[in-house]
Amino acid sequence: MSSGKYSGFSDIAKQAMMQPQESMLEVKAQKNQLYIGIPKEVSFQENRIPLTPLSVALLVNNGHNVMLESNAGQAANFSDKDYSEQGALIVHDTRKIYEADIIIKIAPPTLGEIEMMKPGQILISALQLSTLRPECLQALLNKKITALCFEHLQDEGGSLTVVRAMSEIVGATSILIAAEYLSNVFEGKGLMLGGITGVPPTEIVILGAGTVGEYAARTAISLGAEVKVFDPSIYKLRRLQNNIGTRIFTSVVQPIVLEKAITTCDVAIGAMRAEDGRSPCIISETTVSKMKRDSVIIDVSIDQGGCFETSEITNHTHPVFRKYDVIHYCVPNIASRVARTATYALTNIFAPILLDIGEQGGLKNVIWQNAGVRNAVYIYQGHLTSKYIGERFSIPTKDLDLLIVSHR
Repeated sequence: MSSGKYSGFSDIAKQAMMQPQESMLEVKAQKNQLYIGIPKEVSFQENRIPLTPLSVALLVNNGHNVMLESNAGQAANFSDKDYSEQGALIVHDTRKIYEADIIIKIAPPTLGEIEMMKPGQILISALQLSTLRPECLQALLNKKITALCFEHLQDEGGSLTVVRAMSEIVGATSILIAAEYLSNVFEGKGLMLGGITGVPPTEIVILGAGTVGEYAARTAISLGAEVKVFDPSIYKLRRLQNNIGTRIFTSVVQPIVLEKAITTCDVAIGAMRAEDGRSPCIISETTVSKMKRDSVIIDVSIDQGGCFETSEITNHTHPVFRKYDVIHYCVPNIASRVARTATYALTNIFAPILLDIGEQGGLKNVIWQNAGVRNAVYIYQGHLTSKYIGERFSIPTKDLDLLIVSHR
């Protein structure tokens, strides 16, 4: 279909939304009482929870019902008592949780969890395209679910709000992890990350000048380390330089310069991201073999395959391995290491959206009025609306704007 025809359809859709003032007031008056369910995460070492007790209190005070599976907040150090005191209903039966109208969770739902869902439910969770299985997607479509993936939620400035928040946490935390593994306690080199007067500072190389790279650089600089940042994009390097506000070593990815930096540094942070698919693997095994003994690699991009050829996925129980006498830390969900901080960051994003759904009389009105939320919808009432997922799994997609108008 030509783009002219498409924009014509979209215009018709928008005109259909232009209702007389009286009917709009009528819609606004019909606030929805939400019935929100928070199941306990079954995903391995997922310690975060989408809402804090105070956010639950805010929702309950606005007339909504929040149901929480027992011990759902335990890994983030929130007890059932913390939630029940703020008005949440604590439930021990997982199936009972899935009777709620809105299910909000962190990890993508498993096939077993989708089976417990009821037709027409709203699901807010991660999507994790790299691990999405076609049978899970089909199960959601069959149940006519409306699904939002929070990785694609955008703020007013158009940036991916959850991704940015988690990237800030991961960037800063990666440097603190590096500091641990440089110390003697973890059989490291026995260096203090940064340095003191009269002692040369530790050298840190950061691959990638996105949000993770920026916050890693900020934290490393504040500890007194010498930082070098590499990225193929001059624009990203310039943005990072401006955001940090202090002059640091930046370079585009030039093999000779990069190899010299990697083989002489104490810590290398891999933070290169791909828009979709695998992250670029830019450090070869040969280069890793030339690195200094007891130096530390933290491959933040491991969830997309990693930036170092020697990287292999690890977990919070066994986070590191040694190869060529280099310590490799390759845990994919670093934010779960500081689950409470991550939960506070997530609740600041999710609670206002849930309040809006109640205030504006349902998710449909929020999707229409809020482009940032609309961007996160990938299934609407059983229709796939994400072109990328449709192409990947050969499933036909429908235009979200037209679907909303036709369902009004």
